[in-house]
Amino acid sequence: MHNMVSDMTAVRVYSMTDDATVRDNPSAHRFELRLGEEVAFLQYRKPATGPIVLVHTEVPVALEGRGLGGKLVKAAMEAARSEGRQVEPLCPFARSYLARHPEYAPLVVSP
Repeated sequence: MHNMVSDMTAVRVYSMTDDATVRDNPSAHRFELRLGEEVAFLQYRKPATGPIVLVHTEVPVALEGRGLGGKLVKAAMEAARSEGRQVEPLCPFARSYLARHPEYAPLVVSP
């Protein structure tokens, strides 16, 4: 996974594929993935200490079935790993994704 920080914004970029790039938008408290005019996102809370809380994942109907929700959760988990933090998945989709990806189990705390 490629991680770079733009000098012009406070947005971290997590390139997932050539056509789908997940961006961490800290000012909106969410990871975003834009395709055309549509935006899929994973809302989070990031307290100063403790786990990052994954609150809600939303994928527009026009983008469903492309695995974008999973890409958002994966980006959140990789961001948590790079920051040395754990994640508390309140979002049902994120919990479901993490149940299928045991490689992230060490990063997950129970809600």
